[in-house]
Amino acid sequence: MRTVLITGSSRGIGAETARLFAKNGYNVYINYNKSEKAALSLLDELKDFSVHAVRADVSKSAEVEKMFSEIHGIDILVNNAGIAQTKLFTDITDDDWNNMISSNLSSAFYCCREALPYMIRQHFGRIINISSMWGQVGGSCEVHYSASKAGIIGLTKALAMEEGLSGITVNCIAPGVIKTDMTSNLSEDDFTALQDETPTNSIGTPFDIARAVLFLASDDSSFITGQVLGVNGGFVM
Repeated sequence: MRTVLITGSSRGIGAETARLFAKNGYNVYINYNKSEKAALSLLDELKDFSVHAVRADVSKSAEVEKMFSEIHGIDILVNNAGIAQTKLFTDITDDDWNNMISSNLSSAFYCCREALPYMIRQHFGRIINISSMWGQVGGSCEVHYSASKAGIIGLTKALAMEEGLSGITVNCIAPGVIKTDMTSNLSEDDFTALQDETPTNSIGTPFDIARAVLFLASDDSSFITGQVLGVNGGFVM
């Protein structure tokens, strides 16, 4: 049974990914920081499967190190934790910038750094990083978010080059418009307009992303590395 750690998995895309991995026979670690109630609820929901919850603020190196010392090695790492913020570029403060980079980019770096020694020793590993279509093309009024997600793409490609000979694949998923808590600030009119702009004329769900993560974690994806998979209904091509 392979072990997967999914960061930021108490709700949204992360929670749906945890459900899918658990139901497909994986040993799942749900990571959460502040959302303990949601994490414990998910743990109870999946009580018939091999699922565990572990708290850590993955934007902090020391907490990531402690979390990995409790897990004792993982086969698959899903770097999903992150935040979003909409702001004019000229209004972005130092704190806004630093919080965005540490939450979205540094967190993935810290987790990869802790996960890799075990993966290298066993000559197998799957790392799946969650970016965004705005990391590919940039989003107005989301410059710091877009920059952090573009950094995830750069991290993915460079790490894939470095770790290929160690039997480790590193890939990235760039979601489009997905209906989650992170997009709860959008009105129904906003969603309708975005749906109209999407070639599939639909809004994505967390399950759409979870299925893509499961595929990239599987043996069927062993010849795929350093890639950015856009799961966006064609919004960005």
